[in-house]
Amino acid sequence: MSNYSIRDFLKACCAAAPKLASLLKGVGLLTLTTVLLVLAAGCQTEKAKAANSKSTTSTTSKTTNSKPANSKVTKEDKKAMAEAQHMSAPAPANSETLVLHEGDVVSVSFAGAPDLNTVAPIRRDGRITLKSFGEFKAAGLTPPEMEKELIRLYGSQLQTKEVTVAVQSSAFPVYVTGAVLRPGKILSDRPMTALEAIMEAGGFDYGKANLKSIRILRTQNGRTEHYTVNLKKVLEGPEPEQFTLKPADIIYVPEKFNWF
Repeated sequence: MSNYSIRDFLKACCAAAPKLASLLKGVGLLTLTTVLLVLAAGCQTEKAKAANSKSTTSTTSKTTNSKPANSKVTKEDKKAMAEAQHMSAPAPANSETLVLHEGDVVSVSFAGAPDLNTVAPIRRDGRITLKSFGEFKAAGLTPPEMEKELIRLYGSQLQTKEVTVAVQSSAFPVYVTGAVLRPGKILSDRPMTALEAIMEAGGFDYGKANLKSIRILRTQNGRTEHYTVNLKKVLEGPEPEQFTLKPADIIYVPEKFNWF
């Protein structure tokens, strides 16, 4: 290339340089503006998403926690609520208190004096023998009553006035008389029927016993009640139920009537 041509090319480049710089500057501003617009749009989008998410969460919470204004409690709901309350309510405590009687085996514990602890049966006279204290009438008392009575009688001899009475085993007497082989008193530590008590007394004297009219005397609340039981039906099978005895019942087996 000639010198003239090179010189002309350089002059053209120099003349075009300001325009090129201006063009590049404009392109840079345009690019920066575009970037800023994109970032702004992104921020607006994120804000819109956050707002929508918050609105959705609030609506869901309101829907979950609220109940329709016109909802009603049905009879089934009330019944279910009542059953739930009944099931959660504590069962009523047993108000009956055991009364000590002959044949019971009781343990007596003295707090602070274990050497005085005693386990003893209540004898026929209703008494037990306590270590260091001798005889004590326990029959007719409940365990709490016996505890109070022991503290009243022997509290001055105790360092700790605390006594515990517990029933180890309980046996009750019934009495069998009449046409049986071994009449007398029977002690039982479990529920007993009239037929079982007669068997404990040796069984019927079959030559004399009238099995159709077994009589049972029971004293309760100051009154004597009379019952008649046909044990022949029980032995033969038609009678499904048996007579269950209570403490101190008296079973009388009468004799058959003989003409000669």
